[in-house]
Amino acid sequence: MALAGVLFDMDGLLVDSEPIWFEVEQDVMARLGGSWSPIDQHQLVGGSLELACRYLLDRAPAAAARSTSEAEVGRWLVDGMVARLTSRPLPLLPGARELLAEVDTAGLPRALVTSSERAVMDAVLGSLDVTFDVTVCAGDVLATKPDPAPYLLAAAKLGAEPADCVALEDSPNGVASATAAGCPVVAVPSMLPVEAGPGRLVVGSLREVSVPMLARLADAAGLAG
Repeated sequence: MALAGVLFDMDGLLVDSEPIWFEVEQDVMARLGGSWSPIDQHQLVGGSLELACRYLLDRAPAAAARSTSEAEVGRWLVDGMVARLTSRPLPLLPGARELLAEVDTAGLPRALVTSSERAVMDAVLGSLDVTFDVTVCAGDVLATKPDPAPYLLAAAKLGAEPADCVALEDSPNGVASATAAGCPVVAVPSMLPVEAGPGRLVVGSLREVSVPMLARLADAAGLAG
């Protein structure tokens, strides 16, 4: 079969970490003297730490924004996430463990491709009994999702063509990144909607995903190419 690897997003796809991100963002904004809402969080789903820092400072009161650097905000966000991830259980989302096991049984390489910083990625992996052949985080690329660089690097590290690697994503930014890299995509929308399209399946849960489904999607992408 054409399927040469499976590329997994992390936040919102494998683990339900978005509520934790919301807690941390609320705390950081309170530290800056402002308020934070779910609408604000939606602006950052699937984005980079740099985007989050800029957005938080743009939303903060002017005095706090002038006296606080993006680097400080970034440290607060990362430290807050690591502290929470290492002090509470972080279960995999429904169907994630079963799909990871099925991919492993099939002998397919698997990669973790996340826009999170390495400290956050390592904290998540440290709390789960899960390993990957390849990991790509924000620090590994010059541009994060929706840029194609993370998925291009993951496929290259697996020694495979992007078109032969199916990416699993939950956010529009992640889907855009994988699509631009040339990967067929399975989208499992979490906080934001994702539309179906060429080379893309949209499902309600990872429970609906199987290796044969991924192989058919890779085969179809190969024929289309």
